[in-house]
Amino acid sequence: MPKQEYILTLSCLDQRGIVHRVSGFLAEHGCNITDSAQFGDAQSKLFFMRVHFVLEQDVLNDAALRERFAELASSMQMNWQLHDAARKPRVMLMVSKIGHCLNDLLFRYRSGLLPVEIVAIVSNHTDFYQLAASYNIPFHHLPLATGASADAKRAQEQRVLEIVQTNEVDLVVLARYMQILSPAMCEALRGKAINIHHSFLPSFKGAKPYYQAHERGVKLIGATAHFVTGDLDEGPIIEQDVERVDHAMTPETLTAIGRDVECVVLARAVKWFVEHRILLNGHKTIVFK
Repeated sequence: MPKQEYILTLSCLDQRGIVHRVSGFLAEHGCNITDSAQFGDAQSKLFFMRVHFVLEQDVLNDAALRERFAELASSMQMNWQLHDAARKPRVMLMVSKIGHCLNDLLFRYRSGLLPVEIVAIVSNHTDFYQLAASYNIPFHHLPLATGASADAKRAQEQRVLEIVQTNEVDLVVLARYMQILSPAMCEALRGKAINIHHSFLPSFKGAKPYYQAHERGVKLIGATAHFVTGDLDEGPIIEQDVERVDHAMTPETLTAIGRDVECVVLARAVKWFVEHRILLNGHKTIVFK
């Protein structure tokens, strides 16, 4: 029988002996650490840790392990989570009419490069229902007309949240979903929704950022993956990347290059999330790569 593997993530006020007490607890309870990373933030005075370990001895069952660790965590006022490393997080993708990020994530999923279960695709258009069907993933068309009333938007978002709840979704990925989420929706998805912004924030925004970039003669273009919050495109940043460009490139070339960057940046952010490598530190993130 395979041995149970876990990933422990935690944060607390920085204090002496955290690593010693956590590693000592695991050793005492028949666990072997296979990977560990930690970081103490001098500004926030917080300590962050991620530990991947194997329960090698049948000293405790899952419930008892969690109960015992909760006692240690309480004594040190830890914010902690213990994840079953074998469980694949359940992901829902949202998209509008631009599908490169959707297609890239689906390919990585099918190829085994993303350890997830994609349980639903939601869109306000029908452009990608056949793509969803080719992966045997349920496609939910939830249209929202231009200039829709607040009541219509609220009803559409409620339906999205019902899909999240019904499918026990762990992560919502806005893979170029071109609708602004309401503050209530952002709050409902706090900490479990990632957006890809087609810009190296906080630079060019709007519908055609690469055309704006071209007009300004930029030498770098990029993309930003961040958590969704009620402040538009201001959520904690998870990952960013850039590519060099030059004066000889057309707006269409910049767009093609930019979309490649978007795919890579979003895939990294999703992978790190489902591998429990991202911890929030106020308006920033700690990413244990």
